This record gives sequence, C-alpha cells and structure tokens, in this order.
Amino acid sequence: MCVCCRYVVDRRWFEQWKEFVETGDQNSSSFPGQIDNTELFEDLDSYHLKERLVENEDFVLVPAEAWHKLLAWYGMVDDQPPLERKVVDLPSTLKVEVYPVEIFLCLHSNMENVITAQFSRADNIRECFLHAFSVPPGSECRLWMKSSDSSCERLRNVHMSVLDACLSSGMTVIMETRNADGTWPSSRPQIMNSVEDQDSYRGQPGVCGLTNLGNTCFMNSALQCLSNTPPLTEYFLQSSYLEELNFTNPLGMKGEIAEAYADVIKQMWSGRHYSVVPRVFKTKVGHFASQFLGYQQHDSQELLSFLLDGLHEDLNRVKNKEYIELRDADGRPDQEVAEEAWRNHRRRNDSVIVDTFHGLFKSTLVCPECHKVSVTFDPFCYLSVPLPVSKERVMEVFFVSLDPYAKPVQHRVVVPKAGKVSDLCTALSEMTNVPPTRMVVADVFNHRFYKIYNTEESLSCILDRDDIFVYELSVLEEQQEEQVLLALYLRERSHYRDYGSGSSSYSTTLFGHPLLLNVLRSSCSREALYNLFLQRLPVCSADTNSSNSTGDSGSIAGTGAASEPPAEQPQQPCETTEEESEEGKQEEACSPSPPANEHPAKRRACRKKRKSLFTIQAVNSNGTTERGMGEGGTQPYVAIDWDPDMKKRFYNENEAEKYVKHASMEVPQQQTTVQLQECIELFTTVETLEEENPWYCPVCKKHQLATKKLDLWSLPEVLIIHLKRFSYTKFTREKLDSIVDFPLRDLDFSGCLLRKTVSSEEPPSRYDLIAVSNHYGGLRDGHYTSYARNKDNGQWYYFDDSKVTYAREDQIMVSITHTSQTDKTLFRK
Repeated sequence: MCVCCRYVVDRRWFEQWKEFVETGDQNSSSFPGQIDNTELFEDLDSYHLKERLVENEDFVLVPAEAWHKLLAWYGMVDDQPPLERKVVDLPSTLKVEVYPVEIFLCLHSNMENVITAQFSRADNIRECFLHAFSVPPGSECRLWMKSSDSSCERLRNVHMSVLDACLSSGMTVIMETRNADGTWPSSRPQIMNSVEDQDSYRGQPGVCGLTNLGNTCFMNSALQCLSNTPPLTEYFLQSSYLEELNFTNPLGMKGEIAEAYADVIKQMWSGRHYSVVPRVFKTKVGHFASQFLGYQQHDSQELLSFLLDGLHEDLNRVKNKEYIELRDADGRPDQEVAEEAWRNHRRRNDSVIVDTFHGLFKSTLVCPECHKVSVTFDPFCYLSVPLPVSKERVMEVFFVSLDPYAKPVQHRVVVPKAGKVSDLCTALSEMTNVPPTRMVVADVFNHRFYKIYNTEESLSCILDRDDIFVYELSVLEEQQEEQVLLALYLRERSHYRDYGSGSSSYSTTLFGHPLLLNVLRSSCSREALYNLFLQRLPVCSADTNSSNSTGDSGSIAGTGAASEPPAEQPQQPCETTEEESEEGKQEEACSPSPPANEHPAKRRACRKKRKSLFTIQAVNSNGTTERGMGEGGTQPYVAIDWDPDMKKRFYNENEAEKYVKHASMEVPQQQTTVQLQECIELFTTVETLEEENPWYCPVCKKHQLATKKLDLWSLPEVLIIHLKRFSYTKFTREKLDSIVDFPLRDLDFSGCLLRKTVSSEEPPSRYDLIAVSNHYGGLRDGHYTSYARNKDNGQWYYFDDSKVTYAREDQIMVSITHTSQTDKTLFRK
C-alpha cells in the first residue's frame, strides 16, 4: 500500500538551490529561480519522464513537506505539473515508485480501442482493471498478459498485486468477460503466439529463450549461464534438490528461491518451450532482494551473486551451524592452515553450490609498523578481477574562438585521468595554438552554464556526457586594471497581455550557446557592453539573415543603448529598464556606426535615431531571475534579450548553433587488449588498505593501513570469472572498454595457484569455456546477452532474451577478442 509520497526535482536545480542556501547571500547569483524539471521530460506535451533517469545523478527525491515549501518560495516554470511519486510498502522495503507501471489495456470484444493506464506496484490487479474497463460489479472476467515479445499467458490469480504479477511497463493486458450462457468468447485471444501454444513444440533441451519482463536482460543472461553449467543443472533436473531443501535456515529464503529456480530450469530443459517466462522467479527474487524490485536495469553480476548465495543457503545440508573459533596461522605451514580453513568452512557450509563453485584464497596482511604477518584462508564463489585502468582519458570538448563567425570546433583530446582542468587547456592549446592562460572551461547545459571551472579543479568531476565548452579570452591592454569574467546568455522575449490586470508583460526563453567574455571593470557601462556584445555575436544584416546566410560583410557595428547612459553609470554591467526598452522600439534602425573620427555630436545624433537590437539585463546563474547589477556576486551573469522580430532579422539561430569537427574527431579510438592472465596478476598484486577499511593489528593494538596480498590456493570445478568493467569514483561512473583475450579450451591456471587443491587428489588446473555473459552499451542504456555451450550436444548458442540462435566457435572468439562486451565467463575443468 502507499504510505506517503515523494516529489521528483531536477538535480541541477536542486544543487543550485543548495549552493544558494549555503552561501547565505540572498542577493547571490546562485539564486535558483523557479523549479525547472524540463530536462527530466521526454517532451512538454505529455510530461512523461525520460527513461533510465538515475536518482542523485539526474534527479533527487524530496519529502512532501519540503516540496510544498520549495513550491511556495520559488514556484514552477511554465506551469509544469508536480512529479509526485508514491512510496509503497513492498516486501522487506519501502520503495519510491519513480516510474509507475504503464500498461496498455483493451477488451477482447474491442481490441482496437487501447487505453493507457498507470498503476502502482502495490495496486490490486482486479480492482484496477475492473475500474479501468468499467466492468459491472459481479461480472466474471479473466485477463491475458501480452509481453513485449508477443507471447501471451493467462493471469490466473487476479487478486495479486501488480508487483506479484510481474506486470511491467509496455505490456498489454486483454480482458474478456464470460458470456451469458456461461461460455467464454474464445479459448484465448487469437492475436499472438501464446506460451500455452508451445505444448506441441519439440526442440533441443536447454535451447530455450527467456522473455524480457522489462529491463530483465541482466537476469536472463545470468540464468542462461547457470543453466548451461552441467553439474548444477543435472542436480536440479534429477530433483536432487528436493531432499536437501533447508526450510529452517535463518540465512535462507525458506527454499523458495531454490524451488523457483528449479521450476525455470525444468521448463528450459524440457524441450517443449522455445521461450520461458520467468515471472515467478523474478517475483521471488524481488521479494527477498528489494534492490531487484521493479524493472530498472541492474548489474548481471549482482544478480548472479545473490542467486548463488540464495541457492546455497536454501540447499545447505548443515541444519544447525556450530560456532567455530578461528585460529591464527602462528607460523604453521600453509597446507595445514588451508586444510583447517576448508574443513571449518564445510562444517558450516555444505551444498551443491559449495561442491561446484567454491575455491580458496590465501590472504596475507603485513603491518606497516611492527611488520606482523597475518595469514588466513578464505572461501570464494567467484573471482572478480580488475581490468588494467589507463592513466589517460579521452575527452571531447568544443572550442569557441574570439571570431564570432567561426563555428565552435569539436576536439578530442587526451588528458591525464587524474589531471586538472589546466591539463585540458594545455592539451587543447596544442591543437588551437591559443595559450592555455587565455582559456576558460565551462559545462553548458540547456543554454546556460551549469558550472564554470577554475584551472585547479579535478577533471574527475567532469562526466563524459557533459557538454564541455572551452572559450578563448581576449588580450586586454590594461593589465593592471581589474578584469571581470562575464557570463552572457541569449534570451528571446515573448510578450503577452495579462487580462486580469490589463497590463502587458513578457516572458523569456533561453536559446543558443552562452558566451564567456573577459572585460575590464571600468568598461562595464551599458554602452560599452552593448558594443562588445555586437562584436562577439554573429549578428548579421536583415537582408542576409532573411536569406539564411551570415556572410562576413553582414555584421552591424551599432554603438549604444536606447538612451544616453546617465552620468552616474555604475562601473558594472547594469540592467536596461522597461521604459528604455520601449523608448528604443520607437526609433528606427540605421546603418553601421559612424567612423571613430566623426564629430561626437554627430555620432550622438545618429545614435538617437538608431534602434537597439537587444536589451541588457543582469540575471542569476540560471538566466531566469532578473537582478540588480549590484547583486551579482563574484561571478556576474548578463542576458541580452531579443524581441522576436529583431532576432529573426539580425540573428540566424540555426547557423549560430552549428559546429564543425576537428580532424582529431575522425581518428578512431584504439581499444586496449589485455590477456586474462594480466587481470589475474593484477588481482594478486600487493595493495595498501584504504583508510575506510583498516586492519586491526593484534600486536600494535590499533587499526593499521596494512598491505594486503591475495593468492589463489585452490580452484573449484566450475570457475566464474567476473571482469570488473564498471569503475566507480566519487564523481564518475564508467565502463572500461578494454578487450580481454582468453581461450575457449585449456585455460591453464597452474602458474597462478599456490596449491592446486586442498585435498590429496590433484586434478588438472585446466579449464574449458562453457558460458559467457555479454554487456553492450553504456552504464544507463546497456543490454545483456550470453553465449553458452549446450551440455548435451556440445553446440554453442547465442541467447538474446527470448531469441536463441546457433553460434560457431569462431564467432565467439571474434566476439571475445574484437569487442569489449564480455562481462563474466564460466569455465569448467
């Protein structure tokens, strides 16, 4: 049920508000203006949220009380609807439904009429659909669910919640009501291939797809890899698990995960289905692991880790775990300590998962102060090995020169990954021949500056998806005088009449690329700024713009404002009043400015006749709220406001927003190829513990940043290797695109092992590949697939949700050695 609600707010607006509040200066240029969620919407007609938005990266969630205060203080832009979202009480957790389930509904009797409805995952299905279809009370009905792959299955329990039914956005639900004579309109809707129609299908066992229930490709990929692990699958197909279900283990899931997994495996290996809908399994996973509730994309490895642990605890043969006091190595031989550790592990953990997937690490810690050496042996279920991380980073930026008619140039530069903004300027200087001291770097977002960087800031706070502009600054003659970095926005006025008050007013809309200019403090009069802006903007003649061209001869060199500046002109940019603007509109535009040697009186007379192309207004950093020029803070922001007719005549917006690509953009980026052995060696490299995770030294009696080294002591029958492609820092998340090369057969680990096994039997440490999980795309919009070798016929197959195709070994090798999508691999001795 719904317990309360939260409101979705654009993170950039929220960060601007936090900065404004933290400064404590009510006149600060960081004043956020009205709440603006524009960037969260797909469009401003339906106000649907964009897909795959990330909390605390794209948006924040605020409580209702805080929202209503923010709304009262700042208001909302353009009457945008508040983004209220329910907090629902789901199994084991409270969850904010940022994305309600959006389902297409239709009646069997009128399938042409499809309506769209949004539901909470806690809603009761029957009540929702009876209300949506306006079905009379007492009517007997049944529902059919159509998935994205056009498979159809009947929803037999209509009294469960939307969550428990695993209904996901994009699905179609068809309702039919029983006829008066007691019959149903049809045995099933004849519009698609039903899952139940697969009764006559006969195929190779195990060659079976899995329906994508809505961003569940991560789950499907992991399931296909485990499904094609022979020891585990045979265990479930032979129903051996029934004798070992542990219903009392407090760490388990009362056998429910094991039973749900067994049901999926038996369907996939029955040979009677070309695709299975893992709806019950998905529900069980979400019930016991709340992070998998809903239909957001997740890490396949995270799901696999949960599943292996859940299966182990559900199938643990140890019913009562005894307490075991661990002994220190105390200089004993490694073999003795390792065998003791393995025996202790098996006394508490004994399952088919341990039999198949568990190995043993040797962990060595050394105190940096007293040099105490601590040796322990710890079990593992999979190896998460790091990829070599490049010390360099490729960034794409736009360079804006002083020439107003030169389009921004997109460059691709190589910078130190741990570098500063100054390193970016230095790298770009080599391509542009502009000194790095005459560059300033900014993040441009939605026609405004999200952030203007100083040269000492770290490049790590700049994301790859940010639009980074680097501006060339002028060389000012008066070096001793104070300079001001001026942020310039472009706005278009839209006039309207307020029929309530009878007065006319206007609203403004940002457009185009903003500019950064350096000016002398003494040159910040209105007239001087007007002239400067004319020089820096690609202003064209009316005739030229009407023909959609911005020829070099089309510039206007008009001088001043709509009226003569007052004698006490502030020595900062200042605002143009509405009266001055209206006065200027009554004047005629005239030819370019008179020559500098013309008599001043004549120049003033000409200026009186000339109409201003735009007006100047001091604004906040969002470019929304107009402010007095004395309130600008350390970083002044100025907007020039165009009337629509003047903008149309003298400013070609389409041309101004174009850019060109530098030759560096055409150079293909080289992917790094590494051997799997290099990843293993990196995994076993000595490292120093981080401050957040110190080790308590029993000799020094305090926590120490010890050195730590992991070694492989013994390996399991089936070895899972997870390639840690996703790298996370305080500011960034990235996917490492290195290509990892490894063989299909005879992967030899003998050189990596301290001992081949903890038992006296020493099987070969060579492995053959049996499955590969792939991840395509980036962090937000990726897709998981898998390759796997069928245990019965030895044939390789490619699994892409419900679609299954043959795969040749050479195709798999090309995929492994020429692309960077491999996420994890399963090897078997």
